[in-house]
Amino acid sequence: MISVLYVETSGAYYGLEGVDPWDIHRDARKYTGTNPVVAHPPCARWCRFAKAVEARFGYRQGDDGKCFETALFDVRRCGGVLEHPASSSAWKAFGIPRPSTTEWTPCPCGGWTTQVEQGMYGHPARKSTWLYVYGVTPPPMRWGKTPSDRIVARIGGPAITKRNLPRLGAASSKTPVEFREVLLGIARSVK
Repeated sequence: MISVLYVETSGAYYGLEGVDPWDIHRDARKYTGTNPVVAHPPCARWCRFAKAVEARFGYRQGDDGKCFETALFDVRRCGGVLEHPASSSAWKAFGIPRPSTTEWTPCPCGGWTTQVEQGMYGHPARKSTWLYVYGVTPPPMRWGKTPSDRIVARIGGPAITKRNLPRLGAASSKTPVEFREVLLGIARSVK
């Protein structure tokens, strides 16, 4: 059994055999199990737009109700993988080294970190993502930039390309099936 923490209700991890999803109603901060985990803690207070969120809504950068902290604790306690947007300030706050975009970077605590683009796994945008794994041998990933012809949308910000891609909005947070399977595979490989 794999416990998937901080997921969208009825999202990509629901209805899968051997997967125990924890959405907002179950409150993943209360997870005390021993299953390997895939953790997707909320990112709005840690992402590169966190200062804008703070200015607009008053939510302090990093103040996520200890979601990231408990997700990291559970990954280290049970083994598995934690996923967050690239440039997450949580990495620095919790002493995780900035990851490489071409390989896994070892962490002083014994875990590993890397950066991939979810566009390489079926996301309609590039969606640069940082991964932290613990208790596993880090698998090979599809490193590098997503080919332009695979990108059909953008997550936010101004259209800075000649293609003037449409903005995804809420769909940007969806985990592509192929990427979900990679993350579940990492959790299943916990020693």
